[in-house]
Amino acid sequence: MNRYPRVVIDLHKVEMNTKLLVEKCSSNNLSIMGVTKAFCAEPRVVEAMVKGGISYIADSRIDNIKKVAEYQVPKVLLRLPMKSEIDDLVRLVDISLNSEIETIRAIDVAAGKLERIHKIILMVELGDLREGILPEDLRTVVDEVVKLDNISLAGLGVNLTCYGGVIPSEGNLGELLNLAEVIKKEYGINLEIISGGNSSSLYLIDEGRMPEGINNLRLGEAILLGRETAYGERVEGASSDSYVLEAEIIELKSKPSIPTGEIGMDAFGNKPQFEDRGVRRRAILAVGRQDIDPDGLIPRDPNITVIGASSDHLIMDVEESENNYEIGDILSFDLEYGALLKAMTSNYIGKDFIEK
Repeated sequence: MNRYPRVVIDLHKVEMNTKLLVEKCSSNNLSIMGVTKAFCAEPRVVEAMVKGGISYIADSRIDNIKKVAEYQVPKVLLRLPMKSEIDDLVRLVDISLNSEIETIRAIDVAAGKLERIHKIILMVELGDLREGILPEDLRTVVDEVVKLDNISLAGLGVNLTCYGGVIPSEGNLGELLNLAEVIKKEYGINLEIISGGNSSSLYLIDEGRMPEGINNLRLGEAILLGRETAYGERVEGASSDSYVLEAEIIELKSKPSIPTGEIGMDAFGNKPQFEDRGVRRRAILAVGRQDIDPDGLIPRDPNITVIGASSDHLIMDVEESENNYEIGDILSFDLEYGALLKAMTSNYIGKDFIEK
C-alpha cells in the first residue's frame, strides 16, 4: 500500500529535461551546474541529472553534498561557506562561492593542512542585494586572494532574481564580463567560470541576447519543473510534471464559506479574509503547512481550488468538481518551486520514483 502524502518523482522526465537544457546551453557555450538543493540531493534524482549531462553538482548544504560524494562530477557549494564547516568543505567540495575574504583565508589554511588547492568563485553584487562583493571592492579582494597558496580563483558569479527579483540582462551580465576582463588584464588570470545566474537567465538564450563570455548557469527549477524563472514561462519541450504531490481526503462535508464568530489570528499569526460563497462542498487532506506551501499547489482536477491550510490540514473547495470524491480518495497536485522545496524536505511526505 502506498504511503500518503507522497511526492511521485519521474526520473525519466528529470533526465530528459536535463538533456534538453544541456543541449540548449552547450549550443551557447554554457556549462550547467545542476542544483540539487530542492530535493535534498536525493541520489536517484542526482543520478538522473548526471545522466542528463550536467557538468557540476551544486548544492547549498554540505550535508547534501555528502550524499553524492561517489559521483565523479565536480561538487560546488552554492551558499557562502560557514567558517564552522570549512574542514568538511575542503574535503568534500571542489569549488565554493565566496564573498568574504576572512572566510577565504580560513579555507586557505584548511586546504593547506590537507595539501589541497581549493577553487573559489567570487560572487559579485550587481543589484539583487543577496550575496556578493561590490564591484568597486573586487580588486581589493582579488589582491589578497592571489597571495594565498592554497586557493585558486576559478571564476566570477552573480546571483539575480532569487531575493530582489532583479532580472538578468545584457547590462548586468555585461558588467560581470567587464570585471572578468579587468582581472585578466591586471592579474593575468583567465577565469574558467563566468557564472551568469540561474534559471532566470535562460530567456536570454531564447532571445539570442546571452552575452558572449558567460559560460555557466546554475539550474535547478528549469530542470525540475521545466520553467524559467525570470517571467515564469515554460521551457519549450520540457516537462513541468516531473514531481507530483498526492494527498488523501480525510473529511468531506458541505460547510459555510465564512467562519462563525469573531475573527482573530490563525495558527500562523495572520488574520484571514474570507469570501461569502454560500455553503460549499469541502475536502480536507492530510497534509499541511509543515509539509508544503499551499500557495504553490496546482490541482490536477481543474475544477477544485485550494482554500487554505493549517499545520496539518489542506482545505479544498470541491463543489464544482465532476468527480464524486469519497473519503480515502487521493488528490494530485503539480508543484511550484516553493511547494516542491518544502515537500521534499519534509520527513512526513513519502518519496516514490518512476524509472520509465
